[in-house]
Amino acid sequence: MLGATGTIGRATVAALVQRGHEVVCFMRPRAGGSALALPSGATARFGHVGDPASLARDGFRGERFDALASCMASRTGAPRDAWAIDHLAHVHALEAARQAGVGQMVLLSAICVQKPVLAFQQAKLAFEQVLRQSGVTYSIVRPTAFFKSLSGQVERVKRGRPFLVFGDGSLTACKPISDADLAAYLADCLDDPGRHNRVLPIGGPGAAITPRQQGEHLFALLGQPPRFKQVPVGLLDAIIGVLGVAGRLVPALADKVELARIGRYYATESMLVYDAHAGRYDADATPSTGSETLFSHYAGLVSGAAVHERGDHTVY
Repeated sequence: MLGATGTIGRATVAALVQRGHEVVCFMRPRAGGSALALPSGATARFGHVGDPASLARDGFRGERFDALASCMASRTGAPRDAWAIDHLAHVHALEAARQAGVGQMVLLSAICVQKPVLAFQQAKLAFEQVLRQSGVTYSIVRPTAFFKSLSGQVERVKRGRPFLVFGDGSLTACKPISDADLAAYLADCLDDPGRHNRVLPIGGPGAAITPRQQGEHLFALLGQPPRFKQVPVGLLDAIIGVLGVAGRLVPALADKVELARIGRYYATESMLVYDAHAGRYDADATPSTGSETLFSHYAGLVSGAAVHERGDHTVY
């Protein structure tokens, strides 16, 4: 298992253990005892995923394995990070896994690779292609938006500030999926022949929702009248333009340009199945799974019964 220390990775390890699988997690060495974050029953091994020798020596250790699962992803989506992790590290891991007898892989990808304009999307697609051509039985899972990505404004609104939206808040929509529901789907890919050798877009339960609907529901939970602050998409374009010029003069700013482009992408593109023929996103064609809804998660955050981790891709 790769990517076991992220929120989705930990949930996936738990789901695999619950199904009776013997799970070995390969993680980067770090201070503070990373192994404590793993669910009971999983084994931690430490090494460097970008190093083929470490994968073989510290990860597989000459043992035989049945399957490789990966929830690993680049932290920022910046080009160098994306190609090193989303593509090359996965290529090395797949080769080491094949040498260890692995005949199956479950890969967590992303639904946004349908319209690849960003470095991390292109890197993910490049590895998807390697996996499909490898001869290994594969399940490539492309989920929609995660709860943690859509929960960054809860504390902001609780403090009495308006809910930020791009445009009028209806430019995009998604079917959010919880860590637990996605983890269960990933784990079940191992034993479900209907999910083998397939690319699997997936969303959470219920209808697709827009950012405005997210804000309206959050205000209702707090018993407050809805207040929105509309951010023009043109502002993001201006930021990208300024950073692009500055990045040519100061190479260290180049990654900032890509991060701004990532922000604009998520501000203007829905996380749903894309119908290329019709040129539109199709909520009805986006499969749903699980039982947890974003609005029930919001209720937990408001009441204090739930917490969330904000990752590198959080916009607000």
